[in-house]
Amino acid sequence: MEDLARKEESMACIVHNYKHGFSGFAAMLTEDEAKQVAEFPEVISVQPSGWHTATTTRSWDFLGLSYQMPSDPLHKGRYGEDIIVGVVDTGIWPESRSFSDEGYGPVPSRWKGVCQVGEVWDRNNCSRKIIGARFYSAGIDQDALHKTEYLSARDADTHGTHTASTAAGSVVEAASFHGLASGFARGGAPHARIAVYKVLWKIADGSNSGSTAAILAAIDDAIHDGVDVLSLSLGGSDDFSIAALHAVQKGITVVYAAGNDGPSPQTIWNTAPWVITVAASKTDRSFPTMITLGNKQQIVGQSLYYLGKNSSRSSFKSLSNGGSCSAKFLNGTDVRGKIVLCTSPKSPLTTGPRGVHPGAQQNVFDAGGAGLIFVQYTTDLLRETDCNGRPCVLVDIDTGKKIEKYIDANRSPKVKIEPTRSITGQETLAPKVASFSSRGPSPDYADVIKPDIAAPGANILAATGSSYGIMSGTSMSAPHVSGIIALLKALHPNWSPAALKSAIVTTASVTDEHGMPILAEGLPRKTADPFDYGGGHIDPNRAADPGLIYDIDPRDYNYFFGCTITKTSASCNGTSVPGYNLNLPSISVPNLRYPVTIPRTVTNVGEANAVYRAEIQSPPGVKMEVEPSVLVFNAANKAITFQVKLSPLWRLQGDYTFGSLTWRNGQKTVRIPVATRMTIHDFYAD
Repeated sequence: MEDLARKEESMACIVHNYKHGFSGFAAMLTEDEAKQVAEFPEVISVQPSGWHTATTTRSWDFLGLSYQMPSDPLHKGRYGEDIIVGVVDTGIWPESRSFSDEGYGPVPSRWKGVCQVGEVWDRNNCSRKIIGARFYSAGIDQDALHKTEYLSARDADTHGTHTASTAAGSVVEAASFHGLASGFARGGAPHARIAVYKVLWKIADGSNSGSTAAILAAIDDAIHDGVDVLSLSLGGSDDFSIAALHAVQKGITVVYAAGNDGPSPQTIWNTAPWVITVAASKTDRSFPTMITLGNKQQIVGQSLYYLGKNSSRSSFKSLSNGGSCSAKFLNGTDVRGKIVLCTSPKSPLTTGPRGVHPGAQQNVFDAGGAGLIFVQYTTDLLRETDCNGRPCVLVDIDTGKKIEKYIDANRSPKVKIEPTRSITGQETLAPKVASFSSRGPSPDYADVIKPDIAAPGANILAATGSSYGIMSGTSMSAPHVSGIIALLKALHPNWSPAALKSAIVTTASVTDEHGMPILAEGLPRKTADPFDYGGGHIDPNRAADPGLIYDIDPRDYNYFFGCTITKTSASCNGTSVPGYNLNLPSISVPNLRYPVTIPRTVTNVGEANAVYRAEIQSPPGVKMEVEPSVLVFNAANKAITFQVKLSPLWRLQGDYTFGSLTWRNGQKTVRIPVATRMTIHDFYAD
């Protein structure tokens, strides 16, 4: 009886069993118990379960995927029909129009998933669109959850609903955010099926959080269920990279958000070479807001200001200079009923605009202010300007100076703020890498360029509950790529995850439609490089027909990254062979001291008879040579290996410089980024 009691006690500790993609379990253990388990000879390792958070109409037209005039990826890819996109996030709101299953056929017979019943969720909430739903509440402190949270796959946070509808939402006419950004709302693969895996939970302070154990369980279940694409808009670490590797080795393409800690370098998350890591870009849509000063001078800011149900028409209001708009600064200042000018710190050494803005906004409204004009350098704060029908407008520093001078020169300064309009078009410089998008190089795999690709992630309109909202983040850019991968998977069902990644990386744009280099927002704004956007900005129409692909047998990851994979275990012990020898659609050599020769193999997936010639852009300070420089393909010769030799021109402790290798066949180009850093010493801080 004592042994039975011990067994029952042990079983009660187990939170998740992993059995589909890999073998293991998650359990609630004390530190001493974890040490005892780690000593068992059958146990490879014991790791603590960490915690992770979430990382958002026009974007698809901007990418050339117009629903009204469908291009090849949409039309020939049948809008992603019957491709199954797994979304690992905060759940989903099934009543949203974006998840209508009208016109859908039966659920694909290969689907093995479930519709897990829970709070305010029964089997009727699954459909021919949302074909599966699971939630992972084991180990969650239910007392710490927000009062609006549901113990089910239902989304209380709206983040998961937004990402799912971005990747694979059905077509919805006349969607908008209070009249802004109006038009068709849809996902990249609007006819794809959605499988929901809720791992992030809304907690009492309004943020969301989920455990490593839950995310591992979701990936394990998704492998079993039969998804084609896994979209994870969450960050934290590479705790679940091995689970993602198992998914890739089962033919599932795994797409991750890069993180929102930009523009600082080496802040990128989710950097395993077998996944697609997505940076965020800005599109050509803007939200101009007219500011008229009392002297009739007009200034244009940016905001999401709309007239609420109880709002009066725009009129002149008193204008006050609130300085930093800290509680201390506003104390004793009468701002009741006034519009307040708030100035953020100009130095990144102090808390920047993103850190100051929420407090300044709250302080103004607590003091009775009617609205605010916030002065900042470019930081993509637009989402925070939704002040529920009150004006909260962003202006840049020189514009703020003009407003400040007007206030100083007038005894009774006045201002009128008009509701925002949304406009699109070629007059806006786009795309640009968003300032919040996390940057490389990868702190874990320096010999692998990360991020892989950039996609729209700033000011994205998508479903939020039963309405539509605007969100920004790499959380929004990742499902754009997931939707495109779903289309490409429908077009090329036999392509591997590596081939699909190659297709989007090698066809990405590094210039805008005017031929101008893509810029990266930051301190200062600069021309983007591979650590900002990987191969460049995604171009789904070109990716549908890439010409050549850099394919990888997923078993090769085991060898190159010291991973041992068996039916019962998996472990990675660091890089055993330089990662740049893996057949990735990029090259990164972080310690170039002597000439190094790197192999690459390309497979022709275009016209059988084709000749490609090398175009070399050497990284500054490095000589790059390619042999052979001409590749001749025919029906019998579909794959060709070539060598890239990189030689440092000087002996010095340098920094990263960038170049590229492009294979050209007429108008078709296949480009990979190259990053090198000349070094003399190991572990040398400059």
